[in-house]
Amino acid sequence: MNELDRLVNACLLPGFGGTEAPPWVHEALEHGLAGVTIFPANHAGRPGSIAEIARALRETRPDALVSIDEEGGDVTRLDYETGSAYPGNLALGVVDDLDLTRRVAAAIAADLAASGVNYNLAPSVDVNSDPDNPIIGVRSFGSDPERVGAHGAAYVRAMRDAGIAVAVKHFPGHGATVSDSHHSLPVIDCDLDTFRRRELAPFVAAIEAGAASLMTAHVVFEALDPGTPATVSRRILHDLVRVELGYEGVLVSTAVAMEAAAGPSGIVATAVRAFQAGADLQLLGPLDGEPFCAAIRAGVADAVRAGELDVSVLETAAARVAAMRAGAVPRPGPAPDRSVGLEAARRAVRVTGDVVLSGPATVVELRAPANVAVGEAHWSVTERLADLGLVAHSHRVDEHGASAEEIVEGAKEGPLVIVVRDAYRIPWQRAWVGKVLAARPDTVLVAVGMPDDAAAATGPSVVTYGAGRVNTQVAAELLAGRRAGSLDGSLDGSLQGPAAGEGVAADE
Repeated sequence: MNELDRLVNACLLPGFGGTEAPPWVHEALEHGLAGVTIFPANHAGRPGSIAEIARALRETRPDALVSIDEEGGDVTRLDYETGSAYPGNLALGVVDDLDLTRRVAAAIAADLAASGVNYNLAPSVDVNSDPDNPIIGVRSFGSDPERVGAHGAAYVRAMRDAGIAVAVKHFPGHGATVSDSHHSLPVIDCDLDTFRRRELAPFVAAIEAGAASLMTAHVVFEALDPGTPATVSRRILHDLVRVELGYEGVLVSTAVAMEAAAGPSGIVATAVRAFQAGADLQLLGPLDGEPFCAAIRAGVADAVRAGELDVSVLETAAARVAAMRAGAVPRPGPAPDRSVGLEAARRAVRVTGDVVLSGPATVVELRAPANVAVGEAHWSVTERLADLGLVAHSHRVDEHGASAEEIVEGAKEGPLVIVVRDAYRIPWQRAWVGKVLAARPDTVLVAVGMPDDAAAATGPSVVTYGAGRVNTQVAAELLAGRRAGSLDGSLDGSLQGPAAGEGVAADE
């Protein structure tokens, strides 16, 4: 492998197929590959497998970047099969306690370090400016740029102090989009003043906090570079980030991950454009990266020969990535305090009316496909209620499942609980909930997504601001009228935080 190929390898972060890193990954690491990203298909259903993969990778290259998406809450890889032990960003933003956010981030960092992960593709510091956003939602700290920036900075500092590199995302902002950039190209048409005040401010705070890298968004900002996604925009990556903001950390591009499904030709064209624009590290997505890495190396070589890309650009990018690798060394520390996750979830929950169940209930969870970032990460209020002996009947209902009328007919006796996750922006769920509540206005509505769902409630409601395991645990505690003492469902008999019947309103 020649020097140019090694330079390109130093700027690539591929995924791989299978449940262990294949031989090509180890060979590529020996030839300068920056590292890999571990996706759910590599570890789902195998407790401890992330640590096993990381250990094998480090035997080949001790300073390799081993990255995952561990935001907490809905987006988790470490707790993919059970649900996260920590609430996500929106719950932390609701509590608005910077020290609590720092403690949660520190606990996540300790978990990452224990699993051999040194590069966390988090946090999201997108501002929730459009409630119909299908990709951000509870992943944001909220709708106030100052609050988002403050909590994002606290998260970054905690990770940095633990020796975990972060990728603050999705630069220059994904919160105002109404489409998912994994499937289509979102366009944001706000003026420059709004952009600087709303989207840009949290990223500036993260940079000042020492963010090791920024992850770009595959989003068009018309006021910055009309028609050009940020991932391949030199006006954004060079003029704005390098010149105006003076940022010298790593710019990691997700654009190539978006193009992976189009095959090597699509991913190569995007990768070359991203390098030209100023990206340093290319995230290649969950598919097996061997053909993509080879194709990008060949495509970059062609661009260099054609005079379309200067080798010095790659040298600078590789140097930035190397500096981040050198700093991504988890520091020894005490065992993670996982109790902070339950504490945070309890402080975030909001209750309206008397939600305590009079006995075992019929529990219905409305299900819809999650976005790509969340995947099939586990969540269930039903399971937590079953642990407490409060489930008489349970149903998981998708768009083609049981009708509202069937559920109402089968739940004539006893309490009825409906659990929803962003039903307010899913037409069939909104209509389904409306029919049930019209027939059973005493139904307890549990919202485990955005708080907008609580507006549909005709009776008591619980808003958790996320669907992590701790969020669903707290919802079950409240419905039981008591507080769990630990994540295993043991009880201490006391209820702290907003109690059932207090009518605490959502503050977002």
